[in-house]
Amino acid sequence: MTKQKTPARLPATGPAARDSQHDRRTELVKEMLAKENAALDAKTARLRALRLAKEAEEEKTPAAPAKVPAKPKARVKRITAS
Repeated sequence: MTKQKTPARLPATGPAARDSQHDRRTELVKEMLAKENAALDAKTARLRALRLAKEAEEEKTPAAPAKVPAKPKARVKRITAS
């Protein structure tokens, strides 16, 4: 007796197959967006922590004295020969 080979399966066609393909693609896109959003949230949290640490450090150090604005220089009137 010889073994009979099963015929190769053809890709499914029809409305049910299209719906399942659509669902798979939709799930993949949702997963990709979730990963991107998670990365963005992590980056935002890291930057917020750095900003808050910097602000806390700035509060600890005394502020530099405010600069006194320099007096405006007197204008020199020039006389030109006409």
